[in-house]
Amino acid sequence: MVLKLALKVNNKDNVATVFANDIINGTEVEIRDQVGKIERMHVIGNVPYGHKIAVKDIHKGEHIIKYGEEIGVATAEILQGEYVHIHNLDSMRGRGDLD
Repeated sequence: MVLKLALKVNNKDNVATVFANDIINGTEVEIRDQVGKIERMHVIGNVPYGHKIAVKDIHKGEHIIKYGEEIGVATAEILQGEYVHIHNLDSMRGRGDLD
């Protein structure tokens, strides 16, 4: 069995970045954090390499936190393991309308 890895970089993070190919709905991934804690989780959705999954349930309106920084706001309820991207996230970065 090939390890499907995702990394949670900061304790504040509510998403982890997937570092594996062929992540489809139901795939089990191993989430590792910076101190070596390992958690296994099943993914909801098809997730491309380098994209995010929720490491806990995230409520609509809650900030999405990656690398310890707020990168966006959930536009829908997001379940643990679910793919987090533009379909359920409104970015807070690089937007001229929020200056």
